[in-house]
Amino acid sequence: MALTIKLPRADRSLETYEVAPARGFPARTDRPLNRVAYAAAHMVADPLADNDPWLTPAIDWDRTIAFREHLWDLGFGVAEAMDTAQRGMGLDWNASLELIRRSLTAAKARGNALIACGAGTDHLAPEDARSLDDVIRAYETQVAAVEDLGGRVILMASRALARVAKGPDDYVRVYSRILSQVRSPVIIHWLGDMFDPALAGYWGTNDFPVALDTAVGIINDFAAKVDGVKISLLDKDKEIVMRRRLAPGVRMYTGDDFNYAELIAGDAEGHSDALLGIFDAIAPAAAAALAELAAGEEGRFHEILEPTVPLSRHIFKAPTRFYKTGVVFMAYMNGHQDHFTMIGGQEGTRSTLHLAEIFRLADKAGLLRDPEEAVWRMADVLAVRGIEAV
Repeated sequence: MALTIKLPRADRSLETYEVAPARGFPARTDRPLNRVAYAAAHMVADPLADNDPWLTPAIDWDRTIAFREHLWDLGFGVAEAMDTAQRGMGLDWNASLELIRRSLTAAKARGNALIACGAGTDHLAPEDARSLDDVIRAYETQVAAVEDLGGRVILMASRALARVAKGPDDYVRVYSRILSQVRSPVIIHWLGDMFDPALAGYWGTNDFPVALDTAVGIINDFAAKVDGVKISLLDKDKEIVMRRRLAPGVRMYTGDDFNYAELIAGDAEGHSDALLGIFDAIAPAAAAALAELAAGEEGRFHEILEPTVPLSRHIFKAPTRFYKTGVVFMAYMNGHQDHFTMIGGQEGTRSTLHLAEIFRLADKAGLLRDPEEAVWRMADVLAVRGIEAV
């Protein structure tokens, strides 16, 4: 008997949707990869905490760390305390530091599983930044905190720097100061304003070629202190242009959740490694695809990964900053948590129609681990929103 669920459509009708059988992607892999692949991991909220969700984060630490274990089982590195973890959208610096501490402990217990941790300036409110020295001190505080815990740093973009900088030279001053001090090579994150409107004009200009010159100049001048750069502009051509200008040994980590398949596959002039929020949601398929690519089966790589791209583009559609809702929704659909509750109440940032389309696209990509369980979980979400789905 076919497995079906009633899903809402834009014309306000309900369609009877037939769910496909599970693809059966492995839950763990030991197959070697020829790309460095980080998944930026989400946070699991504690839905039973007596807190004010918009003001104080309540975190289920056990399920949060368990999800990182799931990513490590699949061969991914964990990019910790990034925007996928709702950094700056519900997760403050104090909670971020505790998350970093717990994740580093878990990584060490696994024989130093791959992990890198976000350090920025978010404990400094942008409106309280009066000078570049304020921004430098804020960066120094967080970088030192991560390094003192034994963590590798992902140098996050700074809202405070975007507010106080007068032009490209100010970015050169701040990044040069921080990179000259770091103990080991860092990953620099260029986060576009589609993810965070407060970062408009990053690197001192809205002119991409000029911003690129500034970013590449800083990175190449400090190439020994830079493991790589994660670029999140959702524009494959900009990423490729930058990738070809990086100094030898500096990796390009794609943050392009629209075009990751072709960027990771690469071309005759190079390829991108990966540091992606979407890998949180599609981890089993992404791991299987990356293993096929490493085995020389590029056709199989694309066969597995390309069906995930429409899902990713939908999850990351504008307003892109609300993509975390889709990522957590996928974790709920696949049984990684028993609820669809987010810190900061962010489960309410996407519409019922948006969530229904995530379900359809996840099914078409073979990403529903247990279709029957996913159906009743989807039905529960729809019931809360007034829809009788089964």
